[in-house]
Order: sequence, then structure tokens, then C-alpha cells
Amino acid sequence: MPKRKYKIAVIQLNLNDVAENNLKKCISWVRDAAGKGAEVILLPELYSSHYFCQSEDVDNFALAEPLYSTSFIAFSELAKELGVVIIVPFFEKRMAGIYHNSAYIIDTDGTEAGLYRKMHIPDDPHFYEKFYFTPGDLGFQAIETKKGLLEL
Repeated sequence: MPKRKYKIAVIQLNLNDVAENNLKKCISWVRDAAGKGAEVILLPELYSSHYFCQSEDVDNFALAEPLYSTSFIAFSELAKELGVVIIVPFFEKRMAGIYHNSAYIIDTDGTEAGLYRKMHIPDDPHFYEKFYFTPGDLGFQAIETKKGLLEL
């Protein structure tokens, strides 16, 4: 693929513990970014809630979702409608006891271009990610999208 320039939007916003509200907010922000010409749009880490890793609380595991659930369905439809690539970081429940800090890379036609599972999991004061996440098993990848090659 030849080199070309494209617009990237990195979205940061105030999130809370109500996943439905965060989904609605993020959809609105993606629409706004696409309307301003963004072609690749990145949502905040663990977009469906606040950054909960500041404490070790088993109740936070309820925020996780299986693959191809709510987040994928909503943003797949949106990517296809808007013709943009959307990177959707989410809390993945792979199976009982195995959770990942993951991200879908959704292409302009709504298909999954790739999946990333965070491999470096910090464990520092107020970053207790090892309590929640298993290190990723997919490696670092270059993911081809219709807007260009993304390296994760």
C-alpha cells in the first residue's frame, strides 16, 4: 500500500460505571470526529467504564464482556455507516478467570481487521492491572485496514 496521509482522532472523555451511557457518549464522539474528517478513530482505554484499575475490586469483573458482544456490534455498525476505522479498547472476558485488556480494530466495512490483547501489564500503585488482566497472547501486529497499516 502506498504511503498517504490520513486524519486520526484520539478520543478522551469523562467516563463512569454505566456502560450504556459510555457507549452512547463514545458513539456521539466518533460521529463528531468522522464529521470533522477523521478516518481512524481511537476510543479511550477500557472505554465502557472509568479506569477501574486504581483498586483491586472483584466487582469490576462484571464490567467485562465476551468477544463480539455489545462493543463489537455497536462499533462495527458505526464504522460501516461512517466509512472509518475504529479502534475499540475493551475489557475482554475470554473465559472464567481469563480476562484481557483488548482492542478491536474495526475496518471501514464493519469487519474485524484485527484484535489486540495488551501484553505489558503494569502493577504499580494505582495501576493494579495484573489483578484484572492476563497478558496478551497475540503478539505485536501490523494490521492492514482500508485506511492504512496500523502497528500495534
